[in-house]
Amino acid sequence: MTGYGSASRQVSLGAGVVADLQVECRAVNSRFLDLGFRLPDECRGADPALREMATNSLSRGKVEFRAAWRLNSGATGVTKSNPHALGAINKDRLDALYTLQEKAQDAFPKAQELSIAEILRWPGVVSEPRGEEEGWIAATVEAGRAALGALIDSRNAEGKALVGVLTTITTKMRDIVKVIEPKVPEYVAQYQEKLTERLAEALAAQEQAKAGAELMERIRQEVVLYAVRIDVAEEFARLKTHLQAVDTALAGKGPVGKRLDFLMQELNREANTLSSKSVSEECTQAALELKLLIEQMREQVQNLE
Repeated sequence: MTGYGSASRQVSLGAGVVADLQVECRAVNSRFLDLGFRLPDECRGADPALREMATNSLSRGKVEFRAAWRLNSGATGVTKSNPHALGAINKDRLDALYTLQEKAQDAFPKAQELSIAEILRWPGVVSEPRGEEEGWIAATVEAGRAALGALIDSRNAEGKALVGVLTTITTKMRDIVKVIEPKVPEYVAQYQEKLTERLAEALAAQEQAKAGAELMERIRQEVVLYAVRIDVAEEFARLKTHLQAVDTALAGKGPVGKRLDFLMQELNREANTLSSKSVSEECTQAALELKLLIEQMREQVQNLE
């Protein structure tokens, strides 16, 4: 099932600096649970806790946690008495970088000087407050829990909508069964009559009446046996039982996706049997329509938890 949730928390980095951390949780359809994490280095320590939360709460879906942070411009703590709240310049590293630039320009006179932005991005030039690892982990886990809860709520809303769709399909299937099931005995009787007539015509040229009578009795026995083989009463009974099981699963609580997967297989098996035993065009069309509806259900079931 698809879903999305996000939550944000603040992390104190020290020296009056605050970071805004946002965690997103996204999910798309998948038959199994597939977890992915895209976390910055500061948040990687929260990976095991997020994984455990997702495993305990979800059983299906390709789920990804994403986290990103930025400095809170409204709570940086930069004042005249604290001018280095956003970072302190490492003078030794800056001097070393200046020396390297002079040597490079001696070797390459046409080389341009480093810009301020390039200097500030140089590793080690600016020492920024980073905060404690425990603070990052706690904030990430807390935001991740809230984002996961929002994702579950969105999936529940989608699940309720899918239940309505699946219930509509099972209703259509029941209507087909209700129309075709009473007609099956008539179809079988008509087929028996036609089969008997054709076999009788083939034996009309028999000269001996006794032999003909014996053969007609044999024909009657074969037709009866064939009628038993094409009887679909059991298939209709199982079909209705499986439809009831689908309704029960949809009305229940907890994960039902895998159970419905199994029921789709059973429903499809009964529809195939109905088609193979069909003795009329109307029965064949009904079996094909059932298979089409079952396939529609199967596609939707893949989206259920």
